[in-house]
Amino acid sequence: MKQLVKRAMQQDTDAFLELMECNTKDMYKVAKAILKNEEDVADAMQETILVCFEKLDTLQHPKYFKTWLIRILINTCNDIIRQNQKEYLMSDVYPEMADPNSVTSDLELVELLNTLDEKYRLIVVLYYVEGFKISEISQLLGINQNTVKTRLSRARKSLKKEYEEVNLVKNNLIQKVSERI
Repeated sequence: MKQLVKRAMQQDTDAFLELMECNTKDMYKVAKAILKNEEDVADAMQETILVCFEKLDTLQHPKYFKTWLIRILINTCNDIIRQNQKEYLMSDVYPEMADPNSVTSDLELVELLNTLDEKYRLIVVLYYVEGFKISEISQLLGINQNTVKTRLSRARKSLKKEYEEVNLVKNNLIQKVSERI
């Protein structure tokens, strides 16, 4: 991967395209955790790829390419959120809801993650889905490592509570249905 980044930094467009292909899934997961709306996710990914291509020469250490890329993506997502909030306030129209039929690999997990506040959801995705270390997440988000640990702990507790509540409701429903049969 490091050699691919070095080639891309030397204006090798094929290497850059290969880099983007390798990171597309990861970019999607992070953007989806922040934005939820498929169109915004696509816009964020497209803008991130463009910015990355234009500013690849500013990357100081090729081994930090993925961290750098994800940081650009997070900033782009935050810009989209700010723009959407501005449009919402100006138009006084309800924002478009995310499509409930959108394709996901694990709908229950996505539903559970969506119960979390964005600051917790993003850390969970970066830590468990993308495999970033706490120190890397701290650097990516520009927050203290202890804050990352605290948010991760709170997110786990919240997810556990939500999961238990969902299972309790399911079990009660199953019990009621089986009693009627």
